[in-house]
Amino acid sequence: MLERCVTVAGERPYQVLLGRGLSSTLADQVAGRRVALLHPAGLTGLAERVAATLDRPVRLALPDGEAAKTPAQLVDCWRRLAQAGLTRQDVVVSLGGGATTDLGGFVAATWLRGVDHIVLPSTVLAMADAAVGGKTGLDLPEGKNLVGAFWEPQVVLCDLDLLASLPLVELRSGLAEIVKAGLIRDPAILTAVEADPDRAQDSASPVLAEILGRAIQVKADVVSTDLREATSTDDWIGREALNLGHTLAHAIERASDFRWRHGQAVSLGLVYAAELSCRLGLLSRAEVERQRALLSSLGLPVTYDEAAWSDLRPIMARDKKTRANGLRLVLLAGPQRPVVRAGLDETDLAQAFARLGGQNPPAPARRTDVHP
Repeated sequence: MLERCVTVAGERPYQVLLGRGLSSTLADQVAGRRVALLHPAGLTGLAERVAATLDRPVRLALPDGEAAKTPAQLVDCWRRLAQAGLTRQDVVVSLGGGATTDLGGFVAATWLRGVDHIVLPSTVLAMADAAVGGKTGLDLPEGKNLVGAFWEPQVVLCDLDLLASLPLVELRSGLAEIVKAGLIRDPAILTAVEADPDRAQDSASPVLAEILGRAIQVKADVVSTDLREATSTDDWIGREALNLGHTLAHAIERASDFRWRHGQAVSLGLVYAAELSCRLGLLSRAEVERQRALLSSLGLPVTYDEAAWSDLRPIMARDKKTRANGLRLVLLAGPQRPVVRAGLDETDLAQAFARLGGQNPPAPARRTDVHP
């Protein structure tokens, strides 16, 4: 059952479909073509069921989580596609979370200089963010997503049924990206979460379907006007707005060897951006506290050990948004008013981070992004 259809405009327009039972339509989408089906090892059972509906698929099992996004894994995928004889008329299908869709998109962008890519995201995070927008990427030891390409998918199939077995911690991780969409553009998302945070965390709830659909629309609207993330100016901010909270988030992920889930790290990044915005006089203290309360109601972290700043700051300097004038951060100049600031005073940066100080949660167990 189709609940929402969102069109992403650009060089190669495509649709993001949200509903139930959509994974069963994949066979029709790829009729007459061979499929390279990329999936994390934790989704082997689901991948086998999907592959059974396809004609001579090539299944490529990947490590779970960010361990899939390495140059070595990319080369392994290329070699396996070569051995299987996949042609330019065939298609890469990415089944899984954001790490799988990032790698799968880059495989599609680079195999034979570009083949079609279909995304079947299995997590809230991937549906709300990673699967939409055409960004693909790999991690290096020096930082996250430092290598990649823009490559629009043919279609994105967001099957809500796949969320039924998603662990709560993974569902909550995806909610951080949905909250971000509310902060930069759609206040109705924030209102819905505040009204019923418990139902927002229920995979069967219409509240989750509604805010997820709204987040997809926000991502599509932003991407459609700025496909390649042009550098923002003082009076215009495009796709960079989607990076709210991400500069610190990526540093936390890297420093923890990716034990912190992306959405958990984004939650901390959102609080940091709010605190820095407040320190610079851009955002009221009431808005900062509202964001903290909202994220906390979803079981997301809002505090971090302030002593970690000396480790995180050098990693932030390697962020891909950094320019000659230094670190660039997306901040808020009020509700739904994202702005970009660069060349910020180091004291302001450090003192805003200190506001995150508190009981630091224990280091999470290594993330898997798998369904039981």
